[in-house]
Amino acid sequence: MADLPWWAYILAAAVLTHCTIAAVTIFLHRHQAHRAISLHPLVSHVFRFWLWLTTGIVTREWVAIHRKHHARVETPHDPHSPQVVGIQRVLFGGIFLYQREARNKTTLEEYGVGTPDDWIERNCYVRFRDVGILLMLLTDVSLFGPGAGLLIWIVQMLWIPFWAAGVINGLGHWWGYRNYELPDASHNLTPWGLFIGGEELHNNHHAFAASAKFAARRFEIDLGWIYICLLSSLRLA
Repeated sequence: MADLPWWAYILAAAVLTHCTIAAVTIFLHRHQAHRAISLHPLVSHVFRFWLWLTTGIVTREWVAIHRKHHARVETPHDPHSPQVVGIQRVLFGGIFLYQREARNKTTLEEYGVGTPDDWIERNCYVRFRDVGILLMLLTDVSLFGPGAGLLIWIVQMLWIPFWAAGVINGLGHWWGYRNYELPDASHNLTPWGLFIGGEELHNNHHAFAASAKFAARRFEIDLGWIYICLLSSLRLA
């Protein structure tokens, strides 16, 4: 399988990273952090497993940090506000702000309630959080060869730190258009939430945080919501 045309490697990387985007926006964000949707246990666990392989994210940490962001938005206690620490620091170093807040036990205890705490979470996904991404590396290299496999893996490892921790948390509170005038600085980056699964519609989300649908106007598109509707039609959400 390693002997593929160049465009096939790009397509593979695009599909893999998009699966991770879908897992973040549907499972971590809308299902776990805001309880805006319910997922079938099988779907929920597939997302958990995929995120373990592709990000090493611990559900409780991500959820707690995101909930604190909403509760303390644009204040010195906001884990990643560009209005407080500057746009460059969030855009290019958002992952480090995330890691710093993940070490705050008070944040985890106060805002991480209700996240998975079963045997596999404690003894696999948390205890061996780095093993998943190493397995992903071995899988990529086995499927696509040493050079292309390593490059695809690097793209996967950088995808969420840049597009989620950087672009959404940074530019989403700095630049774009607003449907709703809120006390925070949230903006919609584009009306077509396709590339980052609907997360581009950040102002809409802050206006209605408990809603699983991020699109608010007729011309706006929330790809994550489309996926949720598909899951619902299959009785998986």
